[in-house]
Amino acid sequence: MKPAPFVHHAPRSVEEAVSVLAEVGHDGKILAGGQSLIPILNMRLASPAHLVDINRVTGLDGVDVGPDHVRVGALVRHAQLERHEGAYAALPLLRQALVNVAHPAIRNRGTTVGSIAHADAAGEMPAILVLTDGVVEAVGPQGSREIAALDFFQGPLETALAEDEMAAAVRFRRFAPGTATAFAESARRHGDYAMAGVAAAVTATDGVVTAASASFVSVTDVPTVLDLTDVLGGQQTDAADWSAAAEAVRAHIEPEADIHATADYRRMLAGELARRVLRQAAENAAMTKGSTSR
Repeated sequence: MKPAPFVHHAPRSVEEAVSVLAEVGHDGKILAGGQSLIPILNMRLASPAHLVDINRVTGLDGVDVGPDHVRVGALVRHAQLERHEGAYAALPLLRQALVNVAHPAIRNRGTTVGSIAHADAAGEMPAILVLTDGVVEAVGPQGSREIAALDFFQGPLETALAEDEMAAAVRFRRFAPGTATAFAESARRHGDYAMAGVAAAVTATDGVVTAASASFVSVTDVPTVLDLTDVLGGQQTDAADWSAAAEAVRAHIEPEADIHATADYRRMLAGELARRVLRQAAENAAMTKGSTSR
């Protein structure tokens, strides 16, 4: 199938882009990488009358590594962020997740901010944004504002962005020293949407867990974070009760059945993935000796 007819806009600045959005209202969609939007248009699951193509807007393609964050502009491709050594050194979780996003051809074109703005809980990057307690930088005709990750995702494919706002960048918060991360997902075929996925962050001091949390892919309606400090805190990193943590994860998530897997299977799978990634993150944290996360 082909998309319904639309008007193509090619703004040269953020101000021009949001001006167009304000003019066209709910009939407008932002086009960046297009790897989520174009298939939806082709299947006519959405038929916006206007596409606001921001690929000619300058200043949106940078990755900035600060002392407490990694900032990613709206035109940064997944592959660019995946290969960025500064971002990897500051926040290894980004690369740990990005290598699981679809296929190289998709990562070469798709944008990290676009994936987050699409707000699909089956995507990897929304889960990473909430686990890092990140922020979305929104810009509209009235100016700019920051939206906390947990406030940004309001429902399946639904965000806190107004019709006349665009996500200009996101900031992933860097973890405290002594924190390490891990990510794993399971899909029927490599590159498919995951049946379940889990990202984990564990902080340890002298081999003892002091904080732990996890976020999820494909098993919740919106991206969520589960604080597991009460379950794992105070335990040795090499002898923690990973089964209790897996059980807490299974109780937290609300997977749905589809043609690929039952809800019970997804719940079981998420629990097992959580057990693995939490253990791996804890082992990595025990080796950091207070250095930056790994």
